[in-house]
Amino acid sequence: MEHDLPSIKSWKSLVKRRNNPQEGGKSSWKMKPVMALMCTLLLIFWYKTTNIQYQQTQIEETDYPFEMAKESEPVSEKLKGLPFGIIQPRSDLELKPLWSSTSLRSKGGELTNRNLLAMPVGLKQKDNVDAVVQKFLPANFTVILFHYDGNMDQWWDLEWSSKAIHIVAHNQTKWWFAKRFLHPDIVSIYDYVFLWDEDLGVENFNPQKYLKIVKTAGLEISQPALHPNSTEVHHRITVRSRTNVFHRRVYDSRGNMKCSNTSEGPPCTGFVEGMAPVFSRSAWFCTWNLIQNDLVHGWGMDMKLGYCAQGDRSKKVGIVDSEYIFHQGIQTLGGSGYPEKKNSARSGVTRRRGSATFDSRTEIRRQSTWELRTFKERWNRAVEEDKNWIDRSSSTRNRVSNNRRFKRSSVISSLLQSQAEETRK
Repeated sequence: MEHDLPSIKSWKSLVKRRNNPQEGGKSSWKMKPVMALMCTLLLIFWYKTTNIQYQQTQIEETDYPFEMAKESEPVSEKLKGLPFGIIQPRSDLELKPLWSSTSLRSKGGELTNRNLLAMPVGLKQKDNVDAVVQKFLPANFTVILFHYDGNMDQWWDLEWSSKAIHIVAHNQTKWWFAKRFLHPDIVSIYDYVFLWDEDLGVENFNPQKYLKIVKTAGLEISQPALHPNSTEVHHRITVRSRTNVFHRRVYDSRGNMKCSNTSEGPPCTGFVEGMAPVFSRSAWFCTWNLIQNDLVHGWGMDMKLGYCAQGDRSKKVGIVDSEYIFHQGIQTLGGSGYPEKKNSARSGVTRRRGSATFDSRTEIRRQSTWELRTFKERWNRAVEEDKNWIDRSSSTRNRVSNNRRFKRSSVISSLLQSQAEETRK
Protein backbone atom coordinates (compact mmCIF):
# COMPACT_ATOMS: atom_id res chain seq x y z
CA MET A 1 0.00 0.00 0.00
CA GLU A 2 2.84 2.36 0.81
CA HIS A 3 4.38 1.80 -2.60
CA ASP A 4 1.07 2.48 -4.36
CA LEU A 5 0.63 5.97 -2.94
CA PRO A 6 2.84 8.81 -4.18
CA SER A 7 5.18 10.24 -1.65
CA ILE A 8 4.86 13.77 -0.28
CA LYS A 9 8.08 14.73 -2.14
CA SER A 10 6.69 13.62 -5.49
CA TRP A 11 3.53 15.69 -4.90
CA LYS A 12 5.62 18.72 -4.02
CA SER A 13 7.82 18.32 -7.09
CA LEU A 14 4.72 18.04 -9.33
CA VAL A 15 3.20 21.18 -7.88
CA LYS A 16 6.52 22.97 -8.20
CA ARG A 17 6.86 21.90 -11.86
CA ARG A 18 3.33 23.12 -12.69
CA ASN A 19 3.97 26.46 -10.99
CA ASN A 20 7.26 26.87 -12.87
CA PRO A 21 6.44 27.92 -16.50
CA GLN A 22 10.05 27.76 -17.60
CA GLU A 23 10.36 24.05 -16.89
CA GLY A 24 6.87 22.92 -17.88
CA GLY A 25 6.67 25.07 -21.04
CA LYS A 26 9.89 24.07 -22.78
CA SER A 27 8.26 21.31 -24.81
CA SER A 28 5.23 23.47 -25.67
CA TRP A 29 7.46 26.28 -26.92
CA LYS A 30 9.22 23.81 -29.21
CA MET A 31 5.85 22.77 -30.70
CA LYS A 32 4.57 26.29 -31.40
CA PRO A 33 6.45 26.83 -34.74
CA VAL A 34 5.14 23.48 -36.00
CA MET A 35 1.59 24.32 -34.97
CA ALA A 36 1.84 27.77 -36.59
CA LEU A 37 3.04 26.20 -39.84
CA MET A 38 0.21 23.67 -39.83
CA CYS A 39 -2.37 26.40 -39.20
CA THR A 40 -0.95 28.48 -42.04
CA LEU A 41 -1.12 25.54 -44.45
CA LEU A 42 -4.72 24.81 -43.40
CA LEU A 43 -5.71 28.44 -43.94
CA ILE A 44 -4.14 28.45 -47.41
CA PHE A 45 -5.91 25.21 -48.32
CA TRP A 46 -9.23 26.54 -47.01
CA TYR A 47 -8.85 29.81 -48.92
CA LYS A 48 -8.05 28.12 -52.24
CA THR A 49 -10.90 25.64 -51.88
CA THR A 50 -13.39 28.39 -51.03
CA ASN A 51 -12.16 30.53 -53.90
CA ILE A 52 -12.56 27.69 -56.41
CA GLN A 53 -16.08 26.97 -55.16
CA TYR A 54 -16.98 30.67 -55.41
CA GLN A 55 -15.70 30.92 -58.99
CA GLN A 56 -17.63 27.80 -59.98
CA THR A 57 -20.79 29.23 -58.43
CA GLN A 58 -20.34 32.47 -60.34
CA ILE A 59 -19.98 30.57 -63.63
CA GLU A 60 -23.12 28.54 -62.94
CA GLU A 61 -25.10 31.63 -61.95
CA THR A 62 -24.05 33.34 -65.18
CA ASP A 63 -25.11 30.40 -67.32
CA TYR A 64 -28.35 29.56 -65.49
CA PRO A 65 -29.11 32.30 -62.95
CA PHE A 66 -32.63 31.08 -62.18
CA GLU A 67 -31.59 27.48 -61.54
CA MET A 68 -29.41 28.29 -58.57
CA ALA A 69 -32.41 29.45 -56.56
CA LYS A 70 -34.34 26.34 -57.51
CA GLU A 71 -31.59 23.94 -56.45
CA SER A 72 -31.44 25.46 -52.97
CA GLU A 73 -35.18 25.08 -52.50
CA PRO A 74 -36.80 21.83 -51.34
CA VAL A 75 -37.99 19.51 -54.09
CA SER A 76 -41.58 20.22 -55.03
CA GLU A 77 -44.17 17.85 -53.70
CA LYS A 78 -45.34 17.27 -57.27
CA LEU A 79 -41.90 15.92 -58.27
CA LYS A 80 -41.32 13.57 -55.35
CA GLY A 81 -42.57 10.65 -57.41
CA LEU A 82 -39.60 11.01 -59.79
CA PRO A 83 -35.94 10.12 -59.17
CA PHE A 84 -33.91 13.34 -59.12
CA GLY A 85 -31.62 12.37 -62.03
CA ILE A 86 -34.49 12.05 -64.52
CA ILE A 87 -35.84 15.58 -63.93
CA GLN A 88 -35.10 18.08 -66.73
CA PRO A 89 -36.32 21.55 -65.71
CA ARG A 90 -35.23 23.28 -68.95
CA SER A 91 -36.11 23.08 -72.61
CA ASP A 92 -35.21 25.00 -75.79
CA LEU A 93 -36.54 26.07 -79.16
CA GLU A 94 -34.38 23.77 -81.28
CA LEU A 95 -36.16 21.69 -83.91
CA LYS A 96 -35.57 17.93 -83.64
CA PRO A 97 -35.73 15.39 -86.51
CA LEU A 98 -38.23 12.55 -86.40
CA TRP A 99 -35.32 10.13 -86.90
CA SER A 100 -31.55 10.39 -87.09
CA SER A 101 -28.56 8.32 -88.14
CA THR A 102 -26.41 6.38 -85.71
CA SER A 103 -23.61 8.96 -85.97
CA LEU A 104 -25.99 11.79 -85.07
CA ARG A 105 -27.38 9.84 -82.12
CA SER A 106 -23.88 9.26 -80.75
CA LYS A 107 -23.26 13.02 -80.73
CA GLY A 108 -26.24 13.52 -78.43
CA GLY A 109 -27.81 16.92 -78.02
CA GLU A 110 -24.99 19.14 -79.25
CA LEU A 111 -26.24 22.68 -79.83
CA THR A 112 -24.81 24.98 -82.48
CA ASN A 113 -27.32 27.83 -82.19
CA ARG A 114 -26.47 29.90 -79.15
CA ASN A 115 -28.48 33.04 -79.97
CA LEU A 116 -32.16 33.68 -80.67
CA LEU A 117 -33.99 36.04 -83.02
CA ALA A 118 -37.69 36.52 -82.21
CA MET A 119 -39.93 38.75 -84.33
CA PRO A 120 -43.65 39.52 -84.64
CA VAL A 121 -44.44 39.35 -88.37
CA GLY A 122 -47.26 40.01 -90.79
CA LEU A 123 -47.58 39.09 -94.44
CA LYS A 124 -47.33 42.75 -95.53
CA GLN A 125 -43.74 42.83 -94.22
CA LYS A 126 -42.73 39.46 -95.70
CA ASP A 127 -39.97 40.82 -97.95
CA ASN A 128 -38.37 42.82 -95.17
CA VAL A 129 -38.57 39.90 -92.72
CA ASP A 130 -36.93 37.71 -95.36
CA ALA A 131 -34.01 40.15 -95.59
CA VAL A 132 -33.60 40.18 -91.79
CA VAL A 133 -33.66 36.41 -91.39
CA GLN A 134 -31.19 35.99 -94.26
CA LYS A 135 -28.74 38.02 -92.17
CA PHE A 136 -29.19 35.99 -88.99
CA LEU A 137 -29.40 32.36 -90.13
CA PRO A 138 -25.76 32.18 -91.41
CA ALA A 139 -24.69 33.36 -87.94
CA ASN A 140 -26.23 30.21 -86.35
CA PHE A 141 -29.29 31.93 -84.91
CA THR A 142 -32.48 30.14 -83.95
CA VAL A 143 -35.41 32.04 -85.51
CA ILE A 144 -38.93 32.19 -84.09
CA LEU A 145 -41.66 34.15 -85.89
CA PHE A 146 -44.84 35.32 -84.19
CA HIS A 147 -47.57 35.63 -86.84
CA TYR A 148 -50.00 38.25 -85.57
CA ASP A 149 -52.16 38.41 -88.74
CA GLY A 150 -53.06 34.72 -88.86
CA ASN A 151 -51.35 34.23 -92.25
CA MET A 152 -48.67 31.57 -91.98
CA ASP A 153 -49.15 29.24 -94.95
CA GLN A 154 -47.94 31.88 -97.38
CA TRP A 155 -44.48 31.84 -95.80
CA TRP A 156 -43.56 28.29 -96.83
CA ASP A 157 -42.20 29.39 -100.21
CA LEU A 158 -39.19 30.97 -98.46
CA GLU A 159 -36.22 28.60 -98.41
CA TRP A 160 -35.51 29.07 -94.71
CA SER A 161 -39.13 28.89 -93.51
CA SER A 162 -38.96 25.22 -92.51
CA LYS A 163 -35.94 26.00 -90.32
CA ALA A 164 -37.84 28.62 -88.32
CA ILE A 165 -40.44 28.18 -85.59
CA HIS A 166 -43.85 29.65 -86.40
CA ILE A 167 -46.44 30.62 -83.79
CA VAL A 168 -49.81 32.07 -84.79
CA ALA A 169 -52.07 34.23 -82.61
CA HIS A 170 -54.27 36.83 -84.24
CA ASN A 171 -53.65 40.52 -83.38
CA GLN A 172 -51.22 39.89 -80.53
CA THR A 173 -48.19 42.09 -79.80
CA LYS A 174 -44.51 41.30 -79.47
CA TRP A 175 -44.63 41.51 -75.69
CA TRP A 176 -47.68 39.23 -75.51
CA PHE A 177 -45.80 36.58 -77.50
CA ALA A 178 -42.58 37.06 -75.53
CA LYS A 179 -44.26 36.66 -72.15
CA ARG A 180 -45.91 33.39 -73.19
CA PHE A 181 -43.33 31.71 -75.43
CA LEU A 182 -39.91 33.04 -74.35
CA HIS A 183 -39.92 31.95 -70.71
CA PRO A 184 -36.38 31.94 -69.26
CA ASP A 185 -36.57 28.16 -68.73
CA ILE A 186 -37.11 27.78 -72.49
CA VAL A 187 -34.45 30.20 -73.75
CA SER A 188 -31.75 29.59 -71.14
CA ILE A 189 -29.42 27.95 -73.69
CA TYR A 190 -29.15 31.15 -75.72
CA ASP A 191 -26.47 33.69 -74.90
CA TYR A 192 -28.44 36.59 -76.42
CA VAL A 193 -32.08 37.20 -77.28
CA PHE A 194 -32.90 39.62 -80.13
CA LEU A 195 -36.52 40.75 -79.73
CA TRP A 196 -37.02 42.85 -82.86
CA ASP A 197 -39.82 44.54 -84.77
CA GLU A 198 -40.44 43.55 -88.39
CA ASP A 199 -39.89 46.97 -90.03
CA LEU A 200 -36.12 47.26 -89.59
CA GLY A 201 -33.70 47.64 -92.48
CA VAL A 202 -30.51 45.61 -91.98
CA GLU A 203 -28.38 46.56 -94.99
CA ASN A 204 -25.68 47.91 -92.65
CA PHE A 205 -25.99 45.30 -89.91
CA ASN A 206 -23.93 42.17 -89.24
CA PRO A 207 -25.06 40.03 -86.26
CA GLN A 208 -21.66 38.46 -85.64
CA LYS A 209 -19.81 41.78 -85.61
CA TYR A 210 -22.54 43.24 -83.42
CA LEU A 211 -22.22 40.51 -80.78
CA LYS A 212 -18.44 40.83 -80.75
CA ILE A 213 -18.78 44.54 -79.89
CA VAL A 214 -21.44 43.86 -77.25
CA LYS A 215 -19.27 41.27 -75.50
CA THR A 216 -16.17 43.45 -75.61
CA ALA A 217 -18.06 46.45 -74.22
CA GLY A 218 -19.79 44.36 -71.53
CA LEU A 219 -23.29 45.42 -72.58
CA GLU A 220 -26.06 43.33 -71.01
CA ILE A 221 -28.82 45.26 -72.80
CA SER A 222 -28.21 46.95 -76.14
CA GLN A 223 -29.59 47.87 -79.53
CA PRO A 224 -28.13 48.78 -82.92
CA ALA A 225 -28.14 52.51 -83.59
CA LEU A 226 -30.75 54.00 -85.92
CA HIS A 227 -29.83 55.61 -89.22
CA PRO A 228 -30.36 59.39 -88.85
CA ASN A 229 -32.80 59.33 -91.78
CA SER A 230 -35.02 56.67 -90.20
CA THR A 231 -38.73 57.35 -90.51
CA GLU A 232 -39.26 57.25 -86.75
CA VAL A 233 -36.67 58.40 -84.19
CA HIS A 234 -38.17 58.94 -80.74
CA HIS A 235 -35.02 59.47 -78.64
CA ARG A 236 -31.74 61.04 -79.72
CA ILE A 237 -29.69 58.51 -77.80
CA THR A 238 -30.67 55.85 -80.36
CA VAL A 239 -29.37 57.86 -83.36
CA ARG A 240 -26.13 56.61 -84.89
CA SER A 241 -22.89 58.43 -84.17
CA ARG A 242 -20.47 58.24 -87.11
CA THR A 243 -17.39 58.62 -84.91
CA ASN A 244 -18.13 55.90 -82.32
CA VAL A 245 -18.19 52.13 -82.33
CA PHE A 246 -20.80 52.31 -79.57
CA HIS A 247 -22.04 54.85 -77.03
CA ARG A 248 -23.74 54.74 -73.64
CA ARG A 249 -25.08 58.29 -73.33
CA VAL A 250 -26.18 61.27 -75.39
CA TYR A 251 -25.46 64.98 -74.97
CA ASP A 252 -28.36 67.22 -75.93
CA SER A 253 -29.30 70.69 -74.71
CA ARG A 254 -32.37 71.11 -76.90
CA GLY A 255 -35.95 70.75 -75.72
CA ASN A 256 -37.16 70.04 -72.22
CA MET A 257 -34.91 67.01 -71.68
CA LYS A 258 -31.36 68.23 -71.07
CA CYS A 259 -28.72 65.50 -71.37
CA SER A 260 -25.20 66.14 -70.09
CA ASN A 261 -22.40 64.44 -68.15
CA THR A 262 -24.47 64.74 -64.98
CA SER A 263 -27.46 62.91 -66.48
CA GLU A 264 -27.76 59.47 -64.92
CA GLY A 265 -30.98 57.97 -66.23
CA PRO A 266 -33.14 57.39 -69.32
CA PRO A 267 -33.38 58.62 -71.97
CA CYS A 268 -29.97 60.27 -71.60
CA THR A 269 -28.14 57.10 -70.57
CA GLY A 270 -28.98 53.51 -69.65
CA PHE A 271 -31.67 53.38 -72.32
CA VAL A 272 -32.70 51.34 -75.37
CA GLU A 273 -35.97 51.54 -77.27
CA GLY A 274 -38.48 48.72 -77.56
CA MET A 275 -38.17 48.28 -81.35
CA ALA A 276 -34.85 46.39 -81.45
CA PRO A 277 -33.58 45.42 -77.98
CA VAL A 278 -30.93 42.75 -77.45
CA PHE A 279 -30.67 41.00 -74.08
CA SER A 280 -28.04 38.81 -72.49
CA ARG A 281 -29.25 35.63 -70.81
CA SER A 282 -29.25 37.19 -67.34
CA ALA A 283 -30.82 40.43 -68.54
CA TRP A 284 -33.61 38.54 -70.29
CA PHE A 285 -34.38 36.56 -67.14
CA CYS A 286 -34.97 39.86 -65.34
CA THR A 287 -36.80 41.48 -68.27
CA TRP A 288 -39.23 38.58 -68.68
CA ASN A 289 -40.26 39.05 -65.07
CA LEU A 290 -40.67 42.79 -65.66
CA ILE A 291 -43.09 42.25 -68.58
CA GLN A 292 -46.64 42.59 -67.30
CA ASN A 293 -48.84 39.72 -68.41
CA ASP A 294 -51.86 41.91 -69.21
CA LEU A 295 -50.10 45.05 -70.48
CA VAL A 296 -49.33 43.88 -74.00
CA HIS A 297 -48.04 47.07 -75.65
CA GLY A 298 -45.03 47.48 -73.36
CA TRP A 299 -45.29 51.25 -73.03
CA GLY A 300 -43.17 52.63 -70.17
CA MET A 301 -41.12 49.48 -69.84
CA ASP A 302 -38.20 50.87 -71.87
CA MET A 303 -37.58 53.41 -69.10
CA LYS A 304 -37.17 50.59 -66.57
CA LEU A 305 -35.11 48.10 -68.60
CA GLY A 306 -31.91 49.53 -67.10
CA TYR A 307 -32.83 47.92 -63.78
CA CYS A 308 -32.29 44.55 -65.50
CA ALA A 309 -28.78 45.40 -66.73
CA GLN A 310 -27.10 43.35 -63.97
CA GLY A 311 -25.23 46.38 -62.66
CA ASP A 312 -24.82 50.09 -63.37
CA ARG A 313 -27.18 50.85 -66.25
CA SER A 314 -25.01 53.75 -67.39
CA LYS A 315 -22.27 51.17 -68.14
CA LYS A 316 -24.19 47.96 -68.92
CA VAL A 317 -26.66 49.46 -71.43
CA GLY A 318 -25.53 50.88 -74.76
CA ILE A 319 -26.12 51.63 -78.44
CA VAL A 320 -23.88 50.05 -81.11
CA ASP A 321 -23.04 52.60 -83.83
CA SER A 322 -20.85 50.62 -86.22
CA GLU A 323 -23.65 48.07 -86.83
CA TYR A 324 -26.81 50.09 -87.40
CA ILE A 325 -30.33 49.66 -88.75
CA PHE A 326 -32.98 51.72 -90.52
CA HIS A 327 -36.34 52.07 -88.77
CA GLN A 328 -39.03 52.24 -91.44
CA GLY A 329 -41.87 53.00 -89.01
CA ILE A 330 -44.46 50.84 -90.81
CA GLN A 331 -47.34 49.96 -88.49
CA THR A 332 -49.37 46.96 -89.63
CA LEU A 333 -50.47 45.32 -86.36
CA GLY A 334 -54.18 45.87 -85.84
CA GLY A 335 -54.74 47.03 -89.42
CA SER A 336 -54.90 43.70 -91.24
CA GLY A 337 -58.43 44.23 -92.48
CA TYR A 338 -60.21 41.90 -90.09
CA PRO A 339 -63.55 43.23 -88.81
CA GLU A 340 -63.43 44.54 -85.27
CA LYS A 341 -66.21 45.31 -82.83
CA LYS A 342 -66.39 48.36 -80.64
CA ASN A 343 -66.69 46.51 -77.35
CA SER A 344 -65.37 48.25 -74.26
CA ALA A 345 -62.62 45.89 -73.20
CA ARG A 346 -61.73 48.02 -70.19
CA SER A 347 -63.70 50.61 -68.33
CA GLY A 348 -60.66 52.91 -68.21
CA VAL A 349 -60.38 53.20 -72.01
CA THR A 350 -62.42 55.78 -73.87
CA ARG A 351 -64.34 54.40 -76.90
CA ARG A 352 -65.89 56.38 -79.71
CA ARG A 353 -69.64 56.28 -80.03
CA GLY A 354 -71.98 56.54 -82.93
CA SER A 355 -71.72 55.14 -86.45
CA ALA A 356 -68.35 56.72 -87.30
CA THR A 357 -65.71 54.56 -89.00
CA PHE A 358 -63.77 52.53 -86.49
CA ASP A 359 -60.07 53.56 -86.42
CA SER A 360 -58.01 50.69 -85.00
CA ARG A 361 -54.80 52.75 -84.83
CA THR A 362 -56.51 55.39 -82.66
CA GLU A 363 -57.88 52.71 -80.37
CA ILE A 364 -54.46 51.04 -80.09
CA ARG A 365 -52.90 54.36 -79.07
CA ARG A 366 -55.58 54.90 -76.45
CA GLN A 367 -55.02 51.43 -75.10
CA SER A 368 -51.25 52.00 -75.03
CA THR A 369 -51.69 55.27 -73.15
CA TRP A 370 -53.86 53.55 -70.56
CA GLU A 371 -51.28 50.77 -70.20
CA LEU A 372 -48.49 53.33 -69.73
CA ARG A 373 -50.38 54.97 -66.87
CA THR A 374 -51.18 51.58 -65.34
CA PHE A 375 -47.55 50.44 -65.57
CA LYS A 376 -46.30 53.58 -63.82
CA GLU A 377 -48.85 53.13 -61.05
CA ARG A 378 -47.83 49.51 -60.55
CA TRP A 379 -44.14 50.41 -60.44
CA ASN A 380 -44.63 53.17 -57.90
CA ARG A 381 -46.85 50.96 -55.75
CA ALA A 382 -44.36 48.09 -55.90
CA VAL A 383 -41.50 50.38 -54.85
CA GLU A 384 -43.55 51.73 -51.95
CA GLU A 385 -44.65 48.30 -50.71
CA ASP A 386 -41.30 46.51 -51.03
CA LYS A 387 -39.36 47.80 -48.03
CA ASN A 388 -36.38 45.56 -48.83
CA TRP A 389 -35.94 46.83 -52.40
CA ILE A 390 -32.94 49.06 -52.99
CA ASP A 391 -32.77 51.38 -56.00
CA ARG A 392 -29.29 50.66 -57.32
CA SER A 393 -29.36 53.27 -60.06
CA SER A 394 -26.36 55.56 -60.11
CA SER A 395 -28.48 58.62 -59.33
CA THR A 396 -29.68 57.08 -56.09
CA ARG A 397 -26.18 56.04 -55.11
CA ASN A 398 -24.94 59.53 -55.76
CA ARG A 399 -27.73 61.01 -53.66
CA VAL A 400 -26.76 58.74 -50.78
CA SER A 401 -23.06 59.55 -51.12
CA ASN A 402 -23.85 63.26 -51.39
CA ASN A 403 -25.94 63.07 -48.22
CA ARG A 404 -23.09 61.30 -46.43
CA ARG A 405 -20.63 63.88 -47.76
CA PHE A 406 -22.91 66.71 -46.58
CA LYS A 407 -23.27 65.18 -43.11
CA ARG A 408 -19.50 64.63 -42.90
CA SER A 409 -18.76 68.23 -43.91
CA SER A 410 -21.33 69.50 -41.39
CA VAL A 411 -19.68 67.51 -38.59
CA ILE A 412 -16.22 68.77 -39.56
CA SER A 413 -17.38 72.39 -39.73
CA SER A 414 -19.06 72.15 -36.32
CA LEU A 415 -15.88 70.67 -34.80
CA LEU A 416 -13.76 73.45 -36.27
CA GLN A 417 -16.20 76.05 -34.96
CA SER A 418 -16.14 74.59 -31.45
CA GLN A 419 -12.34 74.49 -31.48
CA ALA A 420 -12.24 78.11 -32.58
CA GLU A 421 -14.54 79.13 -29.73
CA GLU A 422 -12.37 77.31 -27.18
CA THR A 423 -9.29 79.05 -28.54
CA ARG A 424 -10.94 82.44 -28.08
CA LYS A 425 -11.75 81.63 -24.46
